[in-house]
Amino acid sequence: MVLLVALLLAIPIVEIAVMVQVADWIGTGQMLALLISISVVGVWIVKRQGTGVLRRIRAELDAGRIPGAHLVDGGLVLLAGILLVIPGFVTDSLGVLLLLPPVRAFVRGRLRRRFRVQVAGSGSRTRSRGGDAIDVEGGPSRRSDWRPPELPQ
Repeated sequence: MVLLVALLLAIPIVEIAVMVQVADWIGTGQMLALLISISVVGVWIVKRQGTGVLRRIRAELDAGRIPGAHLVDGGLVLLAGILLVIPGFVTDSLGVLLLLPPVRAFVRGRLRRRFRVQVAGSGSRTRSRGGDAIDVEGGPSRRSDWRPPELPQ
């Protein structure tokens, strides 16, 4: 939590310092035009890559597979879009990097190692904790007396 607060305070300070330096090098008008151009082109690229990711997710779902990697790619493309819309050269640089497929693959691998999730398949040896389990197909899987909750009227 402290790291998040520190980042939220440090990022604007770093962005302003970089903007002042760039404005000193190329001029204030050109710096503003560059920031706007990067944001517009970045949003256009994010839109193209985002629709491509959505198409791949649909193809995986139609094939009956879980689109895990493509979902993470979609999240990273969304993060890249957010970073590109935020005015500043540092966040724009990070956003452009996230739009590169090799960088996304690297980040996806790091996230996979960081947040390893174990999914119990039908043939795996796992101990049951008991309680109710609801089948994703819509019916109860352990208790025959299970009823869906009634909606208030």
